[in-house]
Amino acid sequence: MSRIIFALLWVAHFLPCRVLAIIGDIVGVLAFWLIPERRRVTRVNLEKCFPAMRGDEREALARAHFRVFCRSFVDRALLWWAPRARIERLVRIEGLEHLRALGGAPAILFAPHFVGLDAGFTRLCCEVDMVSMYAKQKEPKFGELLKLGRSRFGDQRLISRQEGIRATLGAMRGGRPFYYLPDQDYGPRGTLFVPFFGVAAATAPGLSRIARVAGARVLPCVTRMLPGGGGYVLRIEPPWDNFPTEDLLADTRRMNQYIERRVPEMREQYFWMHKRFKTRPEGEARFY
Repeated sequence: MSRIIFALLWVAHFLPCRVLAIIGDIVGVLAFWLIPERRRVTRVNLEKCFPAMRGDEREALARAHFRVFCRSFVDRALLWWAPRARIERLVRIEGLEHLRALGGAPAILFAPHFVGLDAGFTRLCCEVDMVSMYAKQKEPKFGELLKLGRSRFGDQRLISRQEGIRATLGAMRGGRPFYYLPDQDYGPRGTLFVPFFGVAAATAPGLSRIARVAGARVLPCVTRMLPGGGGYVLRIEPPWDNFPTEDLLADTRRMNQYIERRVPEMREQYFWMHKRFKTRPEGEARFY
């Protein structure tokens, strides 16, 4: 089955973006009903994060999330096989001057889990040689294609989580910005419970720790999907001032608060399918 899906994606990369958007929407509508586990997770997350929202509004938001998530998956056809010129047209970059101004000094591009994050990474590869970490996928072929999509352009350094952070730090000190996605639940080990939309969330404090060890500046980097197959906009913001501090908990809270400010701009595009609240404080019942 996976070979058929990847073959269809290869064919899809020849299609116009507006057609890919329609296909993604259709796949998203079907996936909402065909993947009950992720549908349930999405509903739980939205109920926890937006308790004041009417039930019908949350349900509409859940369906919209499945559509944009599946659109981003279909768009991987372009990220994996489309020529560089088309990628450059697909994703517009704003704020690249903030990264350039650092002159190769250690930098972390803090990229929260919005659906456009891979499109943003691939577009940045056309401009900058970076370092990023990846996790092994259950489907080996999918993992291979993900690595391909993230290394097609430039001289990108992809480091597995098994290699650890030391190799990443070395690449950063060599002038490569670190494209970092720290905002998921990686389990209880080494994490802090920090509010996320008012709910205690096991949160990795790596953004603060890595910035401190590497002497790196942190630049938020968010990629937004545009409607109707209009592509994406990647926005790099200026480096944070006064980060990191001596307070690891406050730094990690600042990271979550930043995401909370960005989510309302594109509420359906955050990764609500992820079990963000899987790890609970001791004695608290599970959500999923």
